[in-house]
Amino acid sequence: MEKAKPGSAAILEAAGRLFAEKGYANVSIRDVCREANTTPPMIYYYFKDKRRLFEAAVKHRVTMREFIVLLQDRTSGDDDEANVENFVDVYLSSFPTGAFRPGLYMVETAELDRSSAEKISQELDEVRGVAVAFIRRGVSRGVFRKTDPEGAADCLLGMLNHVVFQQFHFSKSGDIRKAKATIAEFFLRAMAP
Repeated sequence: MEKAKPGSAAILEAAGRLFAEKGYANVSIRDVCREANTTPPMIYYYFKDKRRLFEAAVKHRVTMREFIVLLQDRTSGDDDEANVENFVDVYLSSFPTGAFRPGLYMVETAELDRSSAEKISQELDEVRGVAVAFIRRGVSRGVFRKTDPEGAADCLLGMLNHVVFQQFHFSKSGDIRKAKATIAEFFLRAMAP
């Protein structure tokens, strides 16, 4: 019985998972073949070499697009206070920590993969832009005090990133419901006119 030969999407999934767990230097083409149930010629057909496979897997896996769209959707309403609460809720419930696995950013050495770092940096800027936008709307409507929306967004993101960092890097689960309520309440009090 012949093995089913997966398309490039199955290979990307397998390679992305392996690179995220083990890093570039610790994953071979044969490892990817075993995981994707394929052969080396198929990988070379689609990606030419290991480096291009890594780059494609990273582009496929390192994304915050769905997260950004969810943040935008949940903060587009007219209730400025609800927008803050929704942003906090989505951020702490849905932050895509899988996009931050070190194996997706390291090449042969401890050197960061430039394209991965640039892509995630751009998407983090978009996340910040979502916060700036709903804060700016709240300031213009007089619901929030007159302040620099960019500085206020940085403060909000700093509090949220602290919780995410504790969870992701140190496996500290904490009480997420309590963290959401505390951050939203603190921010809304700080922004009161």
